[in-house]
Amino acid sequence: MAEKQFSNDFSTLQQLARDVLDHARQKGASACEVEVSEGFGQSVSVRCGEVETIEYNRDKGVGVSVYIGQRRGHASTSDFSPKALRETVEAALNIARFTAADDCAGLPEPEQLAWETRDLDLYHPWELPVEAAIELAQRAEAAAFEVDERISNSEGATISTQQGQFVAANSLGFMAGYPTSRHYIACSVIAGEQDSMQRDDWYSTDRNAARLEEPERVGQQAARRALARLDAGKISTGSYPVIFEAPLAAGLLGNFVQAVSGSALYRKSTFLLDHLGQQVFPEFFQLSERPHLPGGLASAPFDNDGVLTRDREVVRDGILEGYFLSVYSGRKLGLPSTGNAGGSHNLILKPGEHDLEGLLRLMGRGLLVTELLGHGVNYVTGDYSRGAAGFWVEDGRIVHAVEEITIAGNLKDMFRKLCAVGRDVQVRGSKQTGSLLLDAMTIAA
Repeated sequence: MAEKQFSNDFSTLQQLARDVLDHARQKGASACEVEVSEGFGQSVSVRCGEVETIEYNRDKGVGVSVYIGQRRGHASTSDFSPKALRETVEAALNIARFTAADDCAGLPEPEQLAWETRDLDLYHPWELPVEAAIELAQRAEAAAFEVDERISNSEGATISTQQGQFVAANSLGFMAGYPTSRHYIACSVIAGEQDSMQRDDWYSTDRNAARLEEPERVGQQAARRALARLDAGKISTGSYPVIFEAPLAAGLLGNFVQAVSGSALYRKSTFLLDHLGQQVFPEFFQLSERPHLPGGLASAPFDNDGVLTRDREVVRDGILEGYFLSVYSGRKLGLPSTGNAGGSHNLILKPGEHDLEGLLRLMGRGLLVTELLGHGVNYVTGDYSRGAAGFWVEDGRIVHAVEEITIAGNLKDMFRKLCAVGRDVQVRGSKQTGSLLLDAMTIAA
């Protein structure tokens, strides 16, 4: 990468934020909040050993929200010049003047803000010349091809490194920010045998490149997954137990988060409306939020509102103990913010005693789901219907691959009838979970 440093000092971002706040005050805003950010990165992809793409990105932006009483306006710009900043503030003010008053709009209460922040070890720059990135991607892909001659083609291997920094500030005197990094290695390959062809992939991501999986392991895992899907067999339509493999189990947790998030709750568009304090999962289900994990992919000392994040138990003994609320959605519901403006922070589902093989034995006969297709989730009713692929299991052992099926159920029932959580934990974004065994779902072949 030609440039390995930020274009602006952190102090420059702070000064830009002050300039925005000062101009908003001068122009009559009763309150203002601003975020100033910049980032840069490099992404290299190879396919069949040849370089396919080399991409560099460098971005910056200023987002401004102003309030005239309880009327809010928002505007943004990618231009850091004084003239552009002034015009952005004034554009936000013009929007606010024509916006209806909202009694829930406004800055957080001062006591909610993160006046003191800690270093969460979120910034690990990767000094990666493009030639080295190409080599790493080639190593991942080559390792996949070496697994088996049936790995006949590739969708490519990618190495990406990204760095960013930001400052968030508001007219209450809050100002904080920090640099972050995120890097990943990914590989996707195609296995072929006679008329059957299957693709699968694997990836590793971390804030610290030293903690990434070796590129060879990423490629080998992608190859093994693709090979396992060859020679898919048929199954009969019916109701069967289902295991969601750990990466997909994170998606089920995401469905739960959506259902108990502020916007869904105050719009009364969720099947978990008014379920605080009620049994939603079995008693063994323990879900914690840990925003301050050092180096965590979803760690943050404060949320997008500047509200201090805190450790908490979201689900204890299967009982829902907390929603996911911003300042605005909390006010709409008459509840305090939970520090989740912008999303959840390191949700950790307590693992059970079984690894994936143990869950297969516990299930006995049923379906292991390793891929989901489509977006068939109705959050108002909880109805769940997705295209799927995976493996049919008999006597606790995988018998053959399965494809082109649909799995269906209702999330409320799926949550309550969860049978076990695996200890094969995977980290996917803000979720950390093992595989999940569900009592039964309808499978249509």
